[in-house]
Amino acid sequence: MVDPLTQVVSLLQPRAELSKVVTAHGVWRVRRTEAGRPFYCAALDGSARLLLNDREPLVLEKGDFLLIPAAFDFAMESIDQPSGRSLDSEPTMVRPGAARIGDEGDLPVTRMLVGYCSFGSSDAALLVSLLPQLVHVWGERRLTILVKLVDEESRGFRPGREVILSRLLEVLLIEALRATAGPSAAPGLLRGLGDERLAAVLRRIHEEPRRPWTVGQLAREAALSRSSFFERFRRAVGVAPMEYLLGWRMALAKDLLRRGEGGVAEVAERIGYGSASTFSVAFARHVGMAPTAYARMQRVP
Repeated sequence: MVDPLTQVVSLLQPRAELSKVVTAHGVWRVRRTEAGRPFYCAALDGSARLLLNDREPLVLEKGDFLLIPAAFDFAMESIDQPSGRSLDSEPTMVRPGAARIGDEGDLPVTRMLVGYCSFGSSDAALLVSLLPQLVHVWGERRLTILVKLVDEESRGFRPGREVILSRLLEVLLIEALRATAGPSAAPGLLRGLGDERLAAVLRRIHEEPRRPWTVGQLAREAALSRSSFFERFRRAVGVAPMEYLLGWRMALAKDLLRRGEGGVAEVAERIGYGSASTFSVAFARHVGMAPTAYARMQRVP
């Protein structure tokens, strides 16, 4: 049986970029301005507060895990924040892979394992849009173990390092994301997978993207009326059923073209288009260039 979540994470091609243990002393705040890089944090000891865009402040306690698939402006700070003082500071590297905030000996002490990864897929924006903007998991010992393994592997330069890191990150992302699946998740793939009837439809779409699906056929897979299915899918996944199908087909097409697995006609057939010309028009409208141009661009060293 095809697992849509595993497929999405695999297509993202996660790679480790940076991992370090940060020990924060006393009262502190660190601000970051990013350009959509995936950020993760595991609270090892103590507690901290995350400030992210227009969201309510989020408190992280020991054992919590945080993932932001596309981070932009955010800040992390100590729980105690006296008014009238500017507390912004930068971590000081004390040794490779370890940093300190504040003066050693000041209390309280918070220890966090923080890191960034990157997504190798040129279609990362589309795939990330299927995921929650923020993943906060608590009480999951497996996640903490995985993060520590990523940290240890990223510091070493042993044979097979890149392969192991990419696999560990895939497992880490899947573990974190599936821990938040369910009806309370934000609209997206995870919330859809938390609905038994919609999960069946999502699996069918991912199993047979080449099938000429219609809303009526998908509704029958969910054992719902056409109108009930359409509204339920749109509300849970965040997009209409055929929009999701199109996005997934284009993600697959880009991956096939990038890896040189067949010409335009073969790719068109594999993702459900009756002719190369129909596929080329849809691809150009969705991606902004013809599939032949996209394939040529991806093969340039």
